[in-house]
Amino acid sequence: MIGVNDIKNGMTLIIEGNIYQVLEFLHVKPGKGSAFMKTKLKNMRTGGIVEKTFNTNIKFEKANITRSNVQYLYNTGDIYYFMNMETYEQFELPEAQVGENKNYLIENATVDVVFYESELLGIVLPEKMEFTVVQTEPAVKGNTTNNAQKDAYTETGLLVRVPLFIEQGEKILVTTKDGKYSSRA
Repeated sequence: MIGVNDIKNGMTLIIEGNIYQVLEFLHVKPGKGSAFMKTKLKNMRTGGIVEKTFNTNIKFEKANITRSNVQYLYNTGDIYYFMNMETYEQFELPEAQVGENKNYLIENATVDVVFYESELLGIVLPEKMEFTVVQTEPAVKGNTTNNAQKDAYTETGLLVRVPLFIEQGEKILVTTKDGKYSSRA
């Protein structure tokens, strides 16, 4: 059991039968009354984010989450298929569980799947991924304003703002956390 004072960012807890990942926490000691903990939690099953406040005397059960490195294979409709490269075991995830991560999935890309016991909770993308620019406007000569950018579309349909010198067919690195251009690949 974990006390409220032992909570850290990234920790996974079982609260009211649900599995939550701690995104943020703040220990508050008001002038009057007892201390409490404000938290921002992500439901690992639904992806929803909730804010909860707890008294300092409450204890939680730690959820033992395991990750497995897998390769994205393909999708049919709203079902996404992944394969563990060591055991060749295949996993299916519905689009609801993949969520916005679908814009980053390229065939043969390596991602992590997250399990709680034998329950498949979702996927975790690498920090940066490589994409090919399939559509962008050519740079306009004379447009030399600071940090000038243009729209570019990747092979997954992801829209990324890139510098003017990026051309169609180039490979770029995109940060998966916010979907922003990082550098040329």
